[in-house]
Amino acid sequence: MALAHVLYRPEQIQARVAELAGAITADLSAAGEDRPLLISVLKGSVIFLADLVRHMPLDPDVDFMSISRYSPDPDSGVVRIVKDLEHPLQGRNVVVVEDIVDTGLSLSYLVRSLLTRDPASLRICALVNKQVLRIADLPVDYVGFETTEFLIGYGLDLAGRYRNLPYLAAVPDPARLAAVGDPAALFSEEEASGAETPSSGIH
Repeated sequence: MALAHVLYRPEQIQARVAELAGAITADLSAAGEDRPLLISVLKGSVIFLADLVRHMPLDPDVDFMSISRYSPDPDSGVVRIVKDLEHPLQGRNVVVVEDIVDTGLSLSYLVRSLLTRDPASLRICALVNKQVLRIADLPVDYVGFETTEFLIGYGLDLAGRYRNLPYLAAVPDPARLAAVGDPAALFSEEEASGAETPSSGIH
């Protein structure tokens, strides 16, 4: 049995990222903004941010944040800022770029913190939305893909691995994959050509 199956091919991902860039550009242009600030929440969203920026006709500033859980209780959502922003947010139109939003607890806490810095607007753009796990009341303005599955690739990882895969692959049993720890074993022999046929289309 394969450890993973390709859900979205690179060309599907790029097409969707281009659509998201277009939607963000349209909304910001309507607000008279031509230099927004895009914030990547490290580490998973870096690849997504890079492609998103390349698809935007605007000339955005980019900045990076790194956070970790402050509380041992994962349901608290409380986070500690490990790396803070270099740009001030006051008066800026800000887009927070995330790789995946699931419970939304940590991101909701982060957004509340950013709003205290008085941005003109703050939007959220997520490559993957896992609404089925949502706990926090957190609106996500731009969503690439909806899923109920555990995904790796295109920035998404399992124990720090597989971020470099150019596609998004679903992993039925993450614990099994973690135990194997071999990228060459991801797919069955028939699927190894693989990444050619996704199991589902774009949502």
